[in-house]
Amino acid sequence: MFTLVRSRVRTAALALSAVAALAFGTTSTTGAAAASAPAKQGPTSVAYVEVNNNSMLNVGKYTLASGGNAFDVAVIFAANINYDTGTKAAYLYFNENVQRVLDNAATQIRPLQQKGIKVVLSVLGNHEGAGFANFPTQQAASAFAKQMSDTVAKYGLDGIDFDDEYADYGNNGTGQPNDSSFVYLATALRANMPDKIISLYNIGPAASRLSYGGVDVSSKFDYAWNPYYGSWQVPGIALPKSKLSPAAVEIGRTSQSTAADFARRTVSEGYGVYMTYNLDGADRSADVSAFTKELYGSAAVYTP
Repeated sequence: MFTLVRSRVRTAALALSAVAALAFGTTSTTGAAAASAPAKQGPTSVAYVEVNNNSMLNVGKYTLASGGNAFDVAVIFAANINYDTGTKAAYLYFNENVQRVLDNAATQIRPLQQKGIKVVLSVLGNHEGAGFANFPTQQAASAFAKQMSDTVAKYGLDGIDFDDEYADYGNNGTGQPNDSSFVYLATALRANMPDKIISLYNIGPAASRLSYGGVDVSSKFDYAWNPYYGSWQVPGIALPKSKLSPAAVEIGRTSQSTAADFARRTVSEGYGVYMTYNLDGADRSADVSAFTKELYGSAAVYTP
């Protein structure tokens, strides 16, 4: 049996900055076109990076000895959904570390994309009562979806990851989770960015509220993954196996033998995604190789 205790550090805990200075609705052209990564066969590999402590560039330092990137998707962890008690509206917030990554996209994001690695922004609750599951109206959900899609466009990102934790629904007079909110939000976001990644960290009230009024938004997601590190658990969402990661691995804390076992199961049981968390700046080639050998038949090489 695995201990389902999450060791994530909440992004906002280290936040010292003010609200992100975004001119919502304004888009810009960013960076050169992403290069095509050398072809590799096997599941999509995902790496979350705690940018309060670590660099996004770490994701690009791992390649396969056989050629290609060890990781396919890099997740910036994390922006926040905050609540303005004056306007009584949710808004997208970046702490100083997330803002620094975005402001320096040319050196922190574009190098990964030029290697063929997709870069996605995770959005997380922040104890203020605002969450993905308690927008009071469809218009409010659509307004927040626009803030997210505007951010993707402005900074040249490849998508959004939903993580419905730490919202503390009810704080600041906010409502409790309702059935319509996340359906409206996911629908609006997919309409705004039809060709971008939308992923679901399968936890919280939003993850269990994917259907409303005859509309099921499961198909709006490109990926969904198990949120409990060190465990194997198939996400409860109606997506094909190719879009699911039952494996959840915390690099440096989940044992290499467990990571290898999950990778073998991923391949043998036909799942298409392998999710990892907390890639730091140390040489983790042994930890990464434990699963890349099983996923791709190749060890991982670390290049500082």
